[in-house]
Amino acid sequence: MAHEIDIVTERKKSSPRSWDKPPGATFEEWMKTRIARVDDRPYDWNALKFQADFDPKYRRAQKRFIGTGATGVAKDAGTIPAENFTLSNMVIPAGGEGPMHLHTDAEEVFFVLRGKIKVMVEQDGEHYETVLGERDCISIPPSVYRGEINVGEEDAIIMVMIGSPKPETPTYPADHPLAKIKR
Repeated sequence: MAHEIDIVTERKKSSPRSWDKPPGATFEEWMKTRIARVDDRPYDWNALKFQADFDPKYRRAQKRFIGTGATGVAKDAGTIPAENFTLSNMVIPAGGEGPMHLHTDAEEVFFVLRGKIKVMVEQDGEHYETVLGERDCISIPPSVYRGEINVGEEDAIIMVMIGSPKPETPTYPADHPLAKIKR
Protein backbone atom coordinates (compact mmCIF):
# COMPACT_ATOMS: atom_id res chain seq x y z
CA MET A 1 0.00 0.00 0.00
CA ALA A 2 2.80 2.43 0.84
CA HIS A 3 4.35 1.78 -2.58
CA GLU A 4 1.02 2.65 -4.30
CA ILE A 5 0.81 5.92 -2.35
CA ASP A 6 4.41 6.77 -3.36
CA ILE A 7 3.54 6.24 -7.04
CA VAL A 8 0.48 8.51 -6.77
CA THR A 9 2.49 11.17 -4.92
CA GLU A 10 5.27 11.09 -7.52
CA ARG A 11 2.76 11.35 -10.40
CA LYS A 12 1.19 14.42 -8.77
CA LYS A 13 4.59 16.08 -8.42
CA SER A 14 5.65 15.39 -12.01
CA SER A 15 2.47 16.14 -13.95
CA PRO A 16 -0.66 17.54 -12.36
CA ARG A 17 -3.88 16.20 -13.79
CA SER A 18 -6.69 18.41 -15.06
CA TRP A 19 -8.79 17.46 -12.05
CA ASP A 20 -6.12 18.33 -9.45
CA LYS A 21 -7.03 21.26 -7.22
CA PRO A 22 -5.01 24.28 -8.37
CA PRO A 23 -2.54 25.56 -5.75
CA GLY A 24 -4.07 28.39 -3.75
CA ALA A 25 -7.65 27.75 -4.91
CA THR A 26 -10.41 27.27 -2.38
CA PHE A 27 -12.50 24.13 -2.59
CA GLU A 28 -15.45 26.19 -3.89
CA GLU A 29 -13.32 27.89 -6.57
CA TRP A 30 -12.01 24.51 -7.69
CA MET A 31 -15.46 22.91 -7.84
CA LYS A 32 -16.81 25.82 -9.91
CA THR A 33 -14.22 24.97 -12.60
CA ARG A 34 -15.73 21.46 -12.73
CA ILE A 35 -19.21 22.67 -13.75
CA ALA A 36 -20.40 23.09 -17.33
CA ARG A 37 -23.91 24.51 -17.57
CA VAL A 38 -26.02 23.91 -20.66
CA ASP A 39 -27.15 27.55 -20.77
CA ASP A 40 -23.55 28.80 -20.74
CA ARG A 41 -22.46 27.12 -23.97
CA PRO A 42 -23.82 27.65 -27.45
CA TYR A 43 -24.21 24.98 -30.08
CA ASP A 44 -21.23 25.06 -32.43
CA TRP A 45 -22.57 24.66 -35.99
CA ASN A 46 -19.07 25.22 -37.38
CA ALA A 47 -17.33 22.24 -35.75
CA LEU A 48 -18.40 19.94 -38.62
CA LYS A 49 -19.16 22.64 -41.21
CA PHE A 50 -16.79 21.09 -43.74
CA GLN A 51 -19.15 18.09 -43.87
CA ALA A 52 -22.27 20.25 -44.26
CA ASP A 53 -20.53 22.28 -46.98
CA PHE A 54 -20.05 19.02 -48.89
CA ASP A 55 -23.66 17.89 -48.35
CA PRO A 56 -26.31 19.71 -46.23
CA LYS A 57 -27.57 16.37 -44.84
CA TYR A 58 -24.40 16.32 -42.68
CA ARG A 59 -25.27 19.61 -40.90
CA ARG A 60 -24.94 19.03 -37.16
CA ALA A 61 -23.98 21.06 -34.10
CA GLN A 62 -21.87 20.21 -31.09
CA LYS A 63 -22.21 21.54 -27.54
CA ARG A 64 -19.04 20.61 -25.64
CA PHE A 65 -18.99 19.93 -21.89
CA ILE A 66 -15.81 17.93 -21.15
CA GLY A 67 -12.93 18.28 -23.61
CA THR A 68 -13.36 19.11 -27.28
CA GLY A 69 -14.26 15.69 -28.68
CA ALA A 70 -13.03 14.46 -32.05
CA THR A 71 -14.57 17.09 -34.35
CA GLY A 72 -11.23 18.80 -34.86
CA VAL A 73 -11.94 21.75 -32.55
CA ALA A 74 -8.58 22.40 -30.91
CA LYS A 75 -9.65 24.56 -27.97
CA ASP A 76 -12.81 25.51 -26.13
CA ALA A 77 -12.14 27.53 -22.98
CA GLY A 78 -15.68 26.92 -21.73
CA THR A 79 -15.26 23.18 -21.28
CA ILE A 80 -14.15 21.17 -18.30
CA PRO A 81 -10.69 19.80 -19.11
CA ALA A 82 -10.74 16.17 -20.22
CA GLU A 83 -8.60 13.67 -18.37
CA ASN A 84 -10.01 10.31 -19.54
CA PHE A 85 -12.92 11.00 -21.91
CA THR A 86 -14.84 13.73 -23.72
CA LEU A 87 -18.54 14.54 -23.38
CA SER A 88 -20.70 16.64 -25.69
CA ASN A 89 -24.21 16.96 -27.05
CA MET A 90 -24.87 16.75 -30.78
CA VAL A 91 -27.92 18.22 -32.46
CA ILE A 92 -28.94 16.37 -35.60
CA PRO A 93 -31.78 18.01 -37.56
CA ALA A 94 -34.66 15.79 -38.76
CA GLY A 95 -33.38 13.73 -41.69
CA GLY A 96 -29.78 14.74 -40.95
CA GLU A 97 -26.97 12.31 -40.51
CA GLY A 98 -23.50 11.78 -39.19
CA PRO A 99 -21.46 10.02 -41.87
CA MET A 100 -19.85 6.63 -41.37
CA HIS A 101 -16.55 7.10 -39.55
CA LEU A 102 -14.36 5.35 -37.05
CA HIS A 103 -12.15 6.13 -34.12
CA THR A 104 -9.15 3.83 -33.92
CA ASP A 105 -8.12 5.06 -30.49
CA ALA A 106 -11.32 5.11 -28.45
CA GLU A 107 -14.74 3.70 -27.70
CA GLU A 108 -17.65 6.04 -28.52
CA VAL A 109 -21.04 6.13 -26.79
CA PHE A 110 -24.23 7.64 -28.25
CA PHE A 111 -26.96 8.28 -25.65
CA VAL A 112 -30.19 9.66 -27.10
CA LEU A 113 -31.56 12.56 -25.05
CA ARG A 114 -34.32 13.51 -27.49
CA GLY A 115 -35.62 12.03 -30.72
CA LYS A 116 -35.03 8.85 -32.66
CA ILE A 117 -31.69 7.88 -34.21
CA LYS A 118 -30.83 5.02 -36.53
CA VAL A 119 -27.27 3.86 -35.82
CA MET A 120 -25.31 1.85 -38.38
CA VAL A 121 -22.10 -0.01 -37.55
CA GLU A 122 -19.75 -1.94 -39.83
CA GLN A 123 -16.59 -3.98 -39.50
CA ASP A 124 -14.87 -6.43 -41.85
CA GLY A 125 -17.81 -6.51 -44.27
CA GLU A 126 -20.43 -7.12 -41.57
CA HIS A 127 -23.20 -4.55 -41.04
CA TYR A 128 -25.64 -3.97 -38.19
CA GLU A 129 -28.19 -1.22 -37.61
CA THR A 130 -30.68 -0.36 -34.91
CA VAL A 131 -33.01 2.49 -33.98
CA LEU A 132 -32.49 4.16 -30.61
CA GLY A 133 -35.13 6.22 -28.85
CA GLU A 134 -34.95 8.56 -25.89
CA ARG A 135 -32.60 7.34 -23.16
CA ASP A 136 -31.34 4.42 -25.27
CA CYS A 137 -27.62 4.16 -25.86
CA ILE A 138 -25.01 2.23 -27.78
CA SER A 139 -21.32 1.77 -27.05
CA ILE A 140 -19.19 1.33 -30.16
CA PRO A 141 -15.71 -0.19 -29.79
CA PRO A 142 -12.63 1.34 -31.42
CA SER A 143 -12.05 0.50 -35.11
CA VAL A 144 -15.73 -0.16 -35.83
CA TYR A 145 -17.30 2.20 -38.37
CA ARG A 146 -20.35 4.05 -37.09
CA GLY A 147 -22.85 6.52 -38.46
CA GLU A 148 -26.22 7.86 -37.38
CA ILE A 149 -29.35 9.24 -39.04
CA ASN A 150 -32.12 11.18 -37.37
CA VAL A 151 -35.19 9.17 -38.42
CA GLY A 152 -37.56 11.25 -36.27
CA GLU A 153 -39.58 14.32 -37.18
CA GLU A 154 -37.82 16.76 -34.82
CA ASP A 155 -34.25 17.73 -34.08
CA ALA A 156 -32.57 14.93 -32.17
CA ILE A 157 -30.08 15.52 -29.38
CA ILE A 158 -27.57 12.85 -28.51
CA MET A 159 -24.96 12.80 -25.81
CA VAL A 160 -21.62 11.68 -27.23
CA MET A 161 -18.85 10.35 -25.02
CA ILE A 162 -15.48 9.30 -26.41
CA GLY A 163 -13.09 7.31 -24.23
CA SER A 164 -10.05 9.50 -24.78
CA PRO A 165 -9.20 12.98 -23.47
CA LYS A 166 -7.96 14.03 -26.93
CA PRO A 167 -9.44 11.63 -29.50
CA GLU A 168 -7.79 11.32 -32.86
CA THR A 169 -9.69 12.91 -35.74
CA PRO A 170 -11.98 10.20 -37.13
CA THR A 171 -11.44 8.58 -40.49
CA TYR A 172 -14.03 7.77 -43.14
CA PRO A 173 -14.34 4.66 -45.31
CA ALA A 174 -11.94 4.90 -48.26
CA ASP A 175 -14.84 4.97 -50.75
CA HIS A 176 -16.73 7.73 -48.87
CA PRO A 177 -16.54 11.20 -50.50
CA LEU A 178 -15.59 12.84 -47.16
CA ALA A 179 -12.41 10.73 -47.07
CA LYS A 180 -11.02 12.95 -49.83
CA ILE A 181 -11.90 16.33 -48.26
CA LYS A 182 -9.26 18.31 -46.39
CA ARG A 183 -10.45 20.10 -43.25
